[in-house]
Amino acid sequence: MKTSIPCLGLIVPPAGDQVPDDAAQLYGGRVRFIARSLGIGAVSPQGFAPVIAHVTDRARELRDQGAQAISLMGTSISFYRGPAFTEDLRSAMQEATGVPCTTMSHGIVAGLRALGLRRVAVATSYIDELNDRLVDYLTHSGFEVTAIRGLSITAVPEVHAVTPATLIALAQAAYRQRPGADGVFISCGGLQTREVIEPVEARLGVPVTASSPSGFWDLMRVAGLDPAASGYGRLFRLGAAAAEPGRGVLSRG
Repeated sequence: MKTSIPCLGLIVPPAGDQVPDDAAQLYGGRVRFIARSLGIGAVSPQGFAPVIAHVTDRARELRDQGAQAISLMGTSISFYRGPAFTEDLRSAMQEATGVPCTTMSHGIVAGLRALGLRRVAVATSYIDELNDRLVDYLTHSGFEVTAIRGLSITAVPEVHAVTPATLIALAQAAYRQRPGADGVFISCGGLQTREVIEPVEARLGVPVTASSPSGFWDLMRVAGLDPAASGYGRLFRLGAAAAEPGRGVLSRG
């Protein structure tokens, strides 16, 4: 009996309904991903303001195109108004669509918890305003941020152009700024981290997570699928057993 390939939906902040490269690199032909864009003008609160109200509309469009679970695949756009807003946004998406929904900010928290991290060093693409809000978000979620370093980028093309060497150096600098971090988190869904995560894990000897991979890992779990994959670090070697109590799969359909 032929089994249909699951279809998962992504709400992506940049203009253009492009599925991020991480999708194919992580899961190949195991899952069909579809995307709808918000078209943000910049990675900043000012860039998010004109489009944030359209998240539920994009979620409905993805549901109508066959998505069985949906994620808002942007980190700062889902945390910048605080934890209560993040949860309200996820709930609104799910109520509007009737399918399991999540956000990239939910994904990073779930990933950090699955790895058993409490004290985390953070590297980002962000301006200081977003870095401050990220520290607040992570602190509210039960983590201690030992240090945070950002690149002060707001232009979407510049985020995509950040090199692995730059990210490796930034992640190591954040980790070494203050002793005692259990791991490293690299924040911004537009950063390319496939060539970053495992090299930094090897150099520092601690787990490393990043926004886009964590977002895919979380969406797979929410959809009831095995998130295990290769090439993106320790998180993806945990597999389905890493589902967080009380969060995990919302519906298995």
